[in-house]
Amino acid sequence: MSHNGATGQMGRRQMEEHPKDHSHAVDSFVGRRIRMRRKTLGMSQETLANAIGITFQQVQKYENAANRVSASKLYEIAKALQVAPGYFFEGLGEPADQDLATQGLSAAFLASDDLAELARSFPKIRTAERRKIIDLVRALATADHDLS
Repeated sequence: MSHNGATGQMGRRQMEEHPKDHSHAVDSFVGRRIRMRRKTLGMSQETLANAIGITFQQVQKYENAANRVSASKLYEIAKALQVAPGYFFEGLGEPADQDLATQGLSAAFLASDDLAELARSFPKIRTAERRKIIDLVRALATADHDLS
């Protein structure tokens, strides 16, 4: 097989910049923000997919950074999720991201169904009860930590 030198070099360069098995950090960040916003709204992947004219599998790929989101598709996603397109980049590379990681708040937890449900329900609870819930969660976390 003969290869054009320029094409071969370009192919290698592209592979080095974006290895097949690793997504770019920005793609992962944007995907997490899409998932977080969708779950905050209580929207399914299928509902979002229908709103923007793609399959729910494609939404999964965007959220997991398996596929990159084009600028035009990100604009459509922003409209469907009722945010400005810039929302998906807010906090990118800021120390706050690193602070969350050092506090043990993983991206998976931040995008979890449990956290989204808490975020929707918590404001509906009276302030005094909220404080009790926080104290309970803190006590349970401390007890679990002490047992490990």
